[in-house]
Amino acid sequence: MIKVLKNAQIYSPAYLGKQDVLVIGDKIARIDAHIDEYDGLPEVELFDLEGLKLLPGYIDMHVHITGGGGEAGPATRVPESQLSMFLKNGITTVLGLLGTDGVTKSIENLIAKARALTEEGITVYTLTGSYGYPANTMTGSVEKDIYMLTPMVGVKTAVSDHRSSNPQAEDLIALGTAARRGGMISGTAGIVVIHMGSGKGGLKPLLKALEDSDIPAKTFLPTHILRCPELIDDATEHVRRGGYIDCTAGSDPQSIEENADSLYELLQRPGVTLEHVTLSSDSMGSMPRFDDEGNCIGLTYATPDSLHKTIKGLVQRGMALEKAIQLLTSNSAYVLGKEGVKGCIQPGADADLLVLDGNLDIDSLFAKGQTALLHGELKMRGRFE
Repeated sequence: MIKVLKNAQIYSPAYLGKQDVLVIGDKIARIDAHIDEYDGLPEVELFDLEGLKLLPGYIDMHVHITGGGGEAGPATRVPESQLSMFLKNGITTVLGLLGTDGVTKSIENLIAKARALTEEGITVYTLTGSYGYPANTMTGSVEKDIYMLTPMVGVKTAVSDHRSSNPQAEDLIALGTAARRGGMISGTAGIVVIHMGSGKGGLKPLLKALEDSDIPAKTFLPTHILRCPELIDDATEHVRRGGYIDCTAGSDPQSIEENADSLYELLQRPGVTLEHVTLSSDSMGSMPRFDDEGNCIGLTYATPDSLHKTIKGLVQRGMALEKAIQLLTSNSAYVLGKEGVKGCIQPGADADLLVLDGNLDIDSLFAKGQTALLHGELKMRGRFE
């Protein structure tokens, strides 16, 4: 399978100007001003992008691929994700994880769903654990899960949330050590993704864990940072100390705009380095509303269309496109340990390529070299869609 994408304005994510891209199989083989030697060959697909923008496919760092929810009983468990919901939103790589319910939503099911989505055409990595601590695992050990279970790259826990086990600094040190060691011996990222609630502790347990240990700050990725001003302040300090943070896009038009405002303002703060920030959707994760006593009084769930809307929102607020897309491409690839493979347009990288039109709307998508979306029409779907 050979494809040539001609006359593309390439954002790698850095802007490279108008060039052609040669795709052989599932990899980018070459980038050049003109790739004409394949013209007319019957086994080659040619796509003239006519100056449209060509980006790396988006990486969504926080997706409940088996469905989240359950905070108000079994009937509130969110359904599993489907392939098409990722493709139509420009997403070619996903980090799948569990949420509040680590009982009926098992590690076994998570891995099976990740492999299914990968077979269907995108790339999915996973995390062991859920909200509880010690982490629920499949092998009885975080370190063993990361080493033995493909496609495991780390562990998840929850901090400063009334649904969490309220782990403190010493607990995070133990979890971070296990994840880092598991990552080292397995050749994976070995990260700890921390669901952050709006509880009174904020990021203090993590900041203390880093002060009291030799674990590199990049091992920990706290998420849902835009939840409240106090958490944003703690996250700012974490980045200033060399840490990485993940920000969640909104789940409805109002929250998407509000979170885009908060994210844009966060990125203007002194000491907050763009490369240390990622963006995610929390797709298929529940969005519960609680009263003052912690009772669930309403619930919906997030979808991945918030990601590209946030990118457009950041550009509308004055951010350069090549900077905004780092949040969903090269920054995420670094955290996942997939630099040069994901989140970039360069020879040897996976052929995950997103095409935007003149209005910055999603036009087409190629996932591992396969035509997934062409001029707004889905060309790939999940087996049961």
